[in-house]
Amino acid sequence: MQKAYKYRAYPSKEQEQAMLSLLNTHRHLYNEALSQRKHFYESEKRTVTYKEQSAQLTQDRKVNPYLAGANFSSCQRTLRRLDRAMQAFFRRIKAGENAHRAPGYPRFRGYGRFDSVEFTIGDGAKLTKDCKARFMGVGDVKIKMHRPILGDLKTARFKKEANGWYVVVSSVLPDFDGEPSENPSVGIDLGLKSFFVDSNGDEVKPPKLYRKAQKKLKRLQRAVARKKRGGSNRRKAVKHLAKFSQHVKNQRGDFHHKTALDLVKKFGKIAHEDLNVKSMIRSLNLAKSCHDAGWSGFIAILSHKAESAGVEVVAVNPRHTTQTCSNCGCLPVVSLTLRDRLYNCLHCGFSLDRDFNAAINIKNKAFPCQENTRSLVASPTARTEPLGVNQEDCLMDFPRSPRL
Repeated sequence: MQKAYKYRAYPSKEQEQAMLSLLNTHRHLYNEALSQRKHFYESEKRTVTYKEQSAQLTQDRKVNPYLAGANFSSCQRTLRRLDRAMQAFFRRIKAGENAHRAPGYPRFRGYGRFDSVEFTIGDGAKLTKDCKARFMGVGDVKIKMHRPILGDLKTARFKKEANGWYVVVSSVLPDFDGEPSENPSVGIDLGLKSFFVDSNGDEVKPPKLYRKAQKKLKRLQRAVARKKRGGSNRRKAVKHLAKFSQHVKNQRGDFHHKTALDLVKKFGKIAHEDLNVKSMIRSLNLAKSCHDAGWSGFIAILSHKAESAGVEVVAVNPRHTTQTCSNCGCLPVVSLTLRDRLYNCLHCGFSLDRDFNAAINIKNKAFPCQENTRSLVASPTARTEPLGVNQEDCLMDFPRSPRL
């Protein structure tokens, strides 16, 4: 299991200049390698491999003083970075993704668009005992090591963000070998009205961080638009805008980490919908709210925390999780719309909040062999006894009625 540790760095002015110079060197290397791949594909219809470009790097270092002064393995990692981008591009083409537009060819990186350089621990980078990170060509950079690093150290990279410099260290830890968590299982239904509702009926309100920051963001964006291009005042305005955007991003990440940690501590098995967020954003007129919620980032954080705690996370097919009655398994006579917030089943008289109903369905779909422990908020005619049958069997026994 891989784990990354991010620490705030405080380089001196000389070290900062050296780090900026290295960023520029690796940016030029990335662009030259991308240009070479593009040229050979257009002229000879063939793909230049990483091995070919790595061999060419050895020759380029003899004539380029900037590359000669950079760490060789670090330059190789930049070439691998481009190779991964190319492989992802061809994978998107084969999978048919982004059919409505170009599949996203790797871009040339302009000034300020290449923000990190990666080193191998023991070959150009190391951590010292006095809370410093040593990089070849930079020196010992002071870092705020607020937590210890576990596992075998693999890589270290310095990264420039809007609010300063950071050092990111990656390590490899052994897979979790303890006893699986014995806490109860749960299903969660992600949404916009509520960030999620679980199968116990508990609700987590969405923070709506972008919505709250939108007024100030607009003001900072107008300030950038008023400034003359290339001027120092425009650079200052862009920096202020970037710092505030970074602040909103950090707030969202903090909410995701705390919410995921709370779930991992309470439950031993967690089920969620396998959402196609990109498709949802294109099909619904709710793109801004979906981006603000950050479902994909939350699921990634939840999966990572669960892996290190022995908690099982299961993604289920979202088909019919909202439309199916969690009490009898029937589909509604008339499909629910986004405006319908209460689920009323005409087959069994069951009534429940639609998100609560969906969370129960997600849990039962992910863990069908467990005892059904639905928490029903039933209408006077609703069934309150557990059915104890499989969800798919319910759909077969109670076919969907024709639309009235």
